[in-house]
Amino acid sequence: MNKKGTDFYIKAGQRAMEWHKANIEKMKKCRFDTIAVHGIYSMQEALNFNQGSIIEPIYMSTSQTYRDSDEMEAALSYQIPTWCYSRIANPSMYYYEGVLALLEGYKTGLDTSCIGTASGMAAIQSAVDPFLVVDKKNPNAPMNFVSTCQLYGGTFQQFAIRKDQEKNIEWRKVLNPTDINDWATKIDKNTRFLYGELPSNPSQGFFDIKMLADLAHSHNLPLIIDSTVATPALLRPLNYGADIIVQSVTKSLFTSGFGIAGAVISRKNITSNIENDEMKADFATYLKLLPNRDNGPNISPMNAILALNDMRTIRSRMDLVSRTTKTIADFLVTHKHIEGVDYLGLNNHPLHELAKKYLFLVDSEHDEMYKEKVNRYGHLMSFRIKGDAQATRNVFDAFNRIYRATDLGRIKSVATIPAISTHQQQGEEGRKLAGIPANLIRLCVGAEHPDDIIEDINQALEVLDGKKYQVTFPEYSAGGASSGNFEK
Repeated sequence: MNKKGTDFYIKAGQRAMEWHKANIEKMKKCRFDTIAVHGIYSMQEALNFNQGSIIEPIYMSTSQTYRDSDEMEAALSYQIPTWCYSRIANPSMYYYEGVLALLEGYKTGLDTSCIGTASGMAAIQSAVDPFLVVDKKNPNAPMNFVSTCQLYGGTFQQFAIRKDQEKNIEWRKVLNPTDINDWATKIDKNTRFLYGELPSNPSQGFFDIKMLADLAHSHNLPLIIDSTVATPALLRPLNYGADIIVQSVTKSLFTSGFGIAGAVISRKNITSNIENDEMKADFATYLKLLPNRDNGPNISPMNAILALNDMRTIRSRMDLVSRTTKTIADFLVTHKHIEGVDYLGLNNHPLHELAKKYLFLVDSEHDEMYKEKVNRYGHLMSFRIKGDAQATRNVFDAFNRIYRATDLGRIKSVATIPAISTHQQQGEEGRKLAGIPANLIRLCVGAEHPDDIIEDINQALEVLDGKKYQVTFPEYSAGGASSGNFEK
């Protein structure tokens, strides 16, 4: 056998990396929609490696084989690109991660990287845990992190229970995220990062990203932002100084609802007081090659490609559903049974002007429909019923077209009562901190015509006038509650 040696494979790997880098630089010059459609998959790859397939293939394989021991050695020591094992990397994951890195970095001038995760919660854990490590110079020093309370319920639980209660890593809660002093007074020498979610789910919290990034960096700390609700079609926090972005891709990006997915996207050379140069230089790649390799929370190839397919239309979808949500919010504001509407797109919302500084439909100035930058505020809103928890349940139970589920970001409209679902576990005190009363209904608006969604909301609200409603379930021969065969 003619041995090639590891040098042969390393040089070949370097040439491949240079080609891919050049291809990515070309893609960066394209518009947002073109990047979303094509990502980093090229015609050359289609013709040379994928039987000419114009769509990224699903590589349903746990691992790759190697030509010889030299190639394996070079691969497993990370000296050449490799799909060694799908817990770490896989071609389908690579295409998924590549497009998200480009979309979050769009028009920022930054080099970005991404790692796909099995869920949004896995993305949050992946993003924060590398900073919550023992300080070797002061191993007994207590750790803390500073974050707003206006968070998705799962995030609240991860911070309050898994970090604070179980590991004694103090979560310092910011009650008023628009007050920069509320953040500043909670930072000390043992703080590891600042974290925020905007717009927050479901209370529509918001804060000044640039101001908060400047504060974080002045203390040599990273700013981590959960930008799930906005998506990169409306907001790219890296452009305003954030270091790391968390996406629950399951939601708006993966709008079909066919699977679960998450992602961590980072700029190169993040700010941190942790002495780990490799981590700071390329955070997402560091996660992929080391911590997440060992912990194994990465995305499956199937979900990566299914999500990637939905991402191709994210800009036009976010435009459509944002406009529809504004129409519905305007309707609810004047309704006799509505106590209040939480939607950043309403002119009278207390955070409207702040959100207006940041939330824009990407490339709208290049769109024939608009020809200028236009604000869009997303498809998540909440409204409060005039009445108690039972009245709220009665309205909720009367929906006919709007699905009752804890999901959001679907192509179909979905509603939930956060106090009894997504934020139930954090308790009444925790819900009060997050601004989630018992009479709040969260609505994530889909792509239906607004008239039909409004009609369904209106008929549901009529139960407060004493109108009877009846929900019927079809009876199936299979039987059982899961198939809809409920006992009468």
